[in-house]
Amino acid sequence: MKKVKKILAATDKHIGNGNYVRSPLPNQWVEQISPFLMLDHFGPAVVNKEKPFYVPPHPHKGFEPVTLLFKGEVLHHDSMGNTGHLRAGDVQWMTAGSGIVHSEGVPPAFLEKGGELELIQLWVNLPKSAKQHAPRYQDLRAENFPIVKAGDAGMKLLAGTYDGQSSPAELLTPVLILHGRLDKNGTGEIRIPQGYNSTVYTLKGLLSADGYEVPERQLIWYHEDGDTIRLEAKEDSEFVVLAGQPIHEPLASYGPFVMNSKVELIEALEEYRSGKMGVLEA
Repeated sequence: MKKVKKILAATDKHIGNGNYVRSPLPNQWVEQISPFLMLDHFGPAVVNKEKPFYVPPHPHKGFEPVTLLFKGEVLHHDSMGNTGHLRAGDVQWMTAGSGIVHSEGVPPAFLEKGGELELIQLWVNLPKSAKQHAPRYQDLRAENFPIVKAGDAGMKLLAGTYDGQSSPAELLTPVLILHGRLDKNGTGEIRIPQGYNSTVYTLKGLLSADGYEVPERQLIWYHEDGDTIRLEAKEDSEFVVLAGQPIHEPLASYGPFVMNSKVELIEALEEYRSGKMGVLEA
């Protein structure tokens, strides 16, 4: 069984329009848990015309922004001409690669009537060999994710392979992402591929991990040794397993750009300013 290395509490981060995300990664103790660079948890919160959810056009390069949508609807536009309309249970997997500009919000009809929105956005790093990959966009629908079991835990396989089944997500960085649930007093033993860094984010409820009782909105970070994560539910609980093959390369980041050196960051900024990543109107 894997042992807990650290439990990271989420902190508030303002994203505009009076909206906040809870973010346990990065934080003052750790810059990344490679290949994961960031985890932002929004909601559950009611959005409407008086309190809209909208992130205006902005660039990315050198990694993959991934959105896991649990409640509500999200509307995506990008400078490649892609439009995505996500609903609860869907996943949006965008490869920024060599550079892209995108915006995120909710559809006008959803905003008009108002409703509850909850999502996680992850930043998954790319190795140097893939940082110039052509930008691409994957809309992954809820009904296409396999359901797998680990003891009492039922889990939706969002990325990677588990127990002989595979997610429809096409990956450039090897990762395993599972969205799981455990009823009170249930136990799950989740196998992690050899050599992967591994974490569990507690969405709801109260989980016991390696003797620690972990409430919601915490990120459990495990030691490298071992190949199985054991979770026990003290209450009805919901969680996300994030595991991935670490990228042993230099990391240089500046805002929405994640590269291997400061020189590459300067080049990325110039590419964006010159329009090489495309243009997207608000």
